Amino acid sequence: MIRVLVADDQALLRGSFRILVDTAPDLTAVGEAGTGVEAVDLARSERPDVVLMDVRMPEMDGIEATRRICGPDGIADVRVLMLTTFDLDEYVYAALRAGAGGFLLKDTPPVELLAAIRVIAAGEGLLAPTVTRRLITEFARRPEPVRPLVGDLGGVTGRERDVLVLIARGLSNSEIADHLHLSLATVKTHVGRLLGKLGARDRAQLVIAAYETGLVSATPRRPHR
Repeated sequence: MIRVLVADDQALLRGSFRILVDTAPDLTAVGEAGTGVEAVDLARSERPDVVLMDVRMPEMDGIEATRRICGPDGIADVRVLMLTTFDLDEYVYAALRAGAGGFLLKDTPPVELLAAIRVIAAGEGLLAPTVTRRLITEFARRPEPVRPLVGDLGGVTGRERDVLVLIARGLSNSEIADHLHLSLATVKTHVGRLLGKLGARDRAQLVIAAYETGLVSATPRRPHR
């Protein structure tokens, strides 16, 4: 059973999300938070698998709450899925750097939201297609690279770099396997090794690492065959 905490400053939305979560046989809502402070406190006490986190909340916004939950001194094994009505670059980038495993808009269809919770709980990253495009644009317009979130690419093999490039382009493991003519098991092994070598929490942080280290830019590179 996947345990979910709902954090949103609008009571009606919180209640709607909670009801939606509880309709799924493999999900259960373990609490509601109306502020960022409450979200952090409940995450510590309830230890949910996934927190549905609103960006704009009183007392402490969702970005800072995510940082406290998912940062180096955060709460182990608790993952955050950001939800917002605002499809803005600054929020996407800040949320992923804070440790969020994914970012979706609140108008995402219910079935897709439930699927996203399962993806995040499984330790994979997830971005809405429009968010992925905006994230690429954000990195493309930066005049200079920023300090990498997860270090450099030292020790990463050529094939692992190929896989990392395709992760950053938004491909799934099965799509990467088809593109590189590898088995799905081999791709999963490469992803696991990338997470370990780069000290990344999940797939979303691998995307950040690919851009911040300069491996990926707005101009696609051709992976090695």
